Amino acid sequence: MKPFEQIVREHGPAVLRVCRAVLGPDAAEDAWSETFLAALGAYPDLPEGANVQAWLVTIAKRKAVDQHRSAARNPLPVNDIPEPPPAAAPADTDGLWTALKTLSVRQREALAYHHLAGLPYAEVAQLLGGSEAACRRSAADGIKKLRTLYEEDRNGIL
Repeated sequence: MKPFEQIVREHGPAVLRVCRAVLGPDAAEDAWSETFLAALGAYPDLPEGANVQAWLVTIAKRKAVDQHRSAARNPLPVNDIPEPPPAAAPADTDGLWTALKTLSVRQREALAYHHLAGLPYAEVAQLLGGSEAACRRSAADGIKKLRTLYEEDRNGIL
């Protein structure tokens, strides 16, 4: 069994890409950290020959679900703010995340797990539920929408 530090080096970038694609840049690093903290405790019990990246992506998905649930419990912003904030919030300058946010959660997750984590659609289907074909369709629809947004951006439509 490889040392856990080597597992982090080998799979950390892929897991971070998945977290960014699913949660966005602000929450991704927290989810990444929580993923590897959870994995550290369970790593000694991982069976020999297990697909470590798929295992880590599964943990990252659960951490992303936790983040979504936590965000849903947070108070919602209101139109009338009693006092102005001390400094303006930074603008959303991450064009990729802006485009990814336009996709449905299922499309974004299917894209992230297949194209960023390299999981086969059969494993993506296990993570997301549903059939392999449905996951393939979700990823294809997401790619199609991203291409359309890219072309609109290149042509100055956006």
